[in-house]
Amino acid sequence: MTGGAEPEGAITVGLALRQAAAMLVATSDTARLDAELLMAHALGMSRSRMLLHGMAMPVPPVFAASIDRRLTHEPVAYIIGSQEFYGRSFVVTPDVLIPRCDSESVVEAALEVLPPEAAILDCGTGSGALLLTLLCERPGSIGTGVDISAAALQVASHNRSRLGLMERARLQRRSWAESGWATDLGRFDLVIANPPYVEDGADLMPDVALHEPVGALFSGPEGLDDYALLIPQMTELMNPGGACVLEIGATQAEAVSALAQAAGFTAVTHNDLGGRPRALVLRLGDAC
Repeated sequence: MTGGAEPEGAITVGLALRQAAAMLVATSDTARLDAELLMAHALGMSRSRMLLHGMAMPVPPVFAASIDRRLTHEPVAYIIGSQEFYGRSFVVTPDVLIPRCDSESVVEAALEVLPPEAAILDCGTGSGALLLTLLCERPGSIGTGVDISAAALQVASHNRSRLGLMERARLQRRSWAESGWATDLGRFDLVIANPPYVEDGADLMPDVALHEPVGALFSGPEGLDDYALLIPQMTELMNPGGACVLEIGATQAEAVSALAQAAGFTAVTHNDLGGRPRALVLRLGDAC
C-alpha cells in the first residue's frame, strides 16, 4: 500500500516519523530530517519518493534500530553509509570524516584556480570527496590522493570506483610527517588538503567527539601542527604557477596565513556559506 491516508491505529511510516522525530529532539537539531533520512534508507527509496508515496506504508523492522543508533549521537551518514557532497553521494564509514557542506567552499575555491587539464594532489584524502569531486568537475584532470590511514584509502577507493574514476585517480598510503614521503609523487598544478585542525582538548559536539576518527581531527594545542608540517613542503610539490587550497577552521585564517607567508606564499581567504573563513588559497609570491 502506498500513498493515501494512514489507516487508523496502524503504525505507518507517517506515524513512525512523527514519533521518531519527537524522540530525536534531545539528540539532534534536525530531528525530523534525521528521521526521514533514516526511514527512506530503511525503505530503500529516496526521501522525496517516500514523502510523496510512502507515508502510509508499513514501517520496516530495521528503522527502530537505526533510531536507537541515532539516539547515541551516531551520525546519520554513518548509519546509512553515505553522505551527499557537491551533488554526489559518497560512501562513508567511521574510518573517515563525514564530508560537510562547509568543505564545498574548498571545492569552489579550487575550481577558481584549477586549469581545465591539471594534476591534483589531495593530502589527507579521507573519503576522497574533495579530490574526486574536482576530477568529476574537471574531466581532463588526473589526481593523487594520499592518506596515512589504510582504512580511509579503502573508502576512497570505493568512491573512486563508484564515480568511474579508477583510471584518473591513484591512491597511496603516505604520511607528511615522515621524511621523504613525497619524493616520488611528482609535481602538481593544484594541491588541496583538509588536514586535522582541531585544537587538542576542544569541546566538540557528541556526534563528532564520540564517532568521527580522532586521527583526522586533532592537531596540537592550537590545531596548527599539521599546517606547520605541510605548508613548507608545498613548494616542492607544486608546478610553476600552481596553487594550494587548504581547509581551515573558522578562527585560523590569520595563524595559517602567517605560516604560509613564512614559507614564501601569499594567502587569500575564502568564506563558507555562513560567512566564516573556510578555505585558504596559497600561491608563491611571484605567481600572483
